Amino acid sequence: MNNHKLRVMTVFGTRPDTIKMAPVVDALRAHPGIDDLVCVTAQHRQMLDDLLELFGIEPQYDLDIMTRDQTLTQITTRVLEGMEPVLKAAKPDVVLVHGDTTTSSSAALAAFYQQIPVGHVEAGLRTSDPWLPYPEEMNRRLTGTIARYHFSPTTLAREHLLSENVNVEDIIVTGNTVIDAFLATANRTDLPKPPDFDLLDPSRPIVVVTAHRRENHPHMREMCEAMREITELPMRPQIYWPVHPSPHVRPVALEVLDNVPGVVLVQPIDYAEMVAAVKGATFVLTDSGGLQEEAPCLGKPVLVMRDETERPEGLEAGTLELVGHNRAKIVAATRRLLTDDVEFARMARAVNPYGDGHASRRIVEWLLARHAGAPYPEPFGVVAP
Repeated sequence: MNNHKLRVMTVFGTRPDTIKMAPVVDALRAHPGIDDLVCVTAQHRQMLDDLLELFGIEPQYDLDIMTRDQTLTQITTRVLEGMEPVLKAAKPDVVLVHGDTTTSSSAALAAFYQQIPVGHVEAGLRTSDPWLPYPEEMNRRLTGTIARYHFSPTTLAREHLLSENVNVEDIIVTGNTVIDAFLATANRTDLPKPPDFDLLDPSRPIVVVTAHRRENHPHMREMCEAMREITELPMRPQIYWPVHPSPHVRPVALEVLDNVPGVVLVQPIDYAEMVAAVKGATFVLTDSGGLQEEAPCLGKPVLVMRDETERPEGLEAGTLELVGHNRAKIVAATRRLLTDDVEFARMARAVNPYGDGHASRRIVEWLLARHAGAPYPEPFGVVAP
């Protein structure tokens, strides 16, 4: 058994991976057998800073890589170059990265170059197409190839890794840390009111929208036209959309939806405000990955504006429905949810397959079992042998 504290460095830098790694940071800091280190890349500067304040995280290292209109190549090279001196100075025993961001795959490669074991949080998600979603699908595959330890959110994710010849001893099903973060935030007494949410009529249905995926950029106009048509349905549903600043998203949304009755377009909102918005929603219409797991925590059905999802467990459980980017299909699915009480209840009451709020604890306990001889934790859910 090792006597020194286990030095674990978490690396993140975008809005999604910060949210999902925050409860891991908390769990690491709370354990007396761990010396925790935090390195942020600031791939998303402002959104990162807001979340660090919300979750009370003070990084020891900040690469501050973000530049205007940065390309994937620039992000990758800046993370690689920035991580090398950090890893040499900090000498962590393990580097933890999350999911499918360019920060994660680049940081994993940087750790590999320093011969430091990598733990992949949210490991094993896959679609059938390496280009969907782009670049996230290839990012997660690259990170999975580099990683030594794999923290899978679901049994299906574990099965994907086993099919890729990952050793079964190197995988544990933990549930997803996004559930840890979402439940903790939803239960806060200081949860802020989302901007302009009071412009909505609470007696009418409220659809919270997010849309920004790169593969949807060519279809953004059709998706916006679908939202406009939704507001014309007899149930008079309302759209609440924090619009992504991308030049492929915001100008189109403003052109099609600005000043449309029943549509409230706002600037991007922070994580706590989004949690509050989902709490106030009837259901969610999104192409986001995280919301597919988060919204069902609060019994909110999710219509997914993508042709594929790396979260098929939600489809099987009934918390999600794929509607793609076709205008008629989006509108038809919305109409069905708002008129068919049985269908709405089926989705709203379906058991969330993505976690129970204890994923971060399992990750920490597993690392200590692997490196310090502590007992291994029980995995989340039922895992086939």
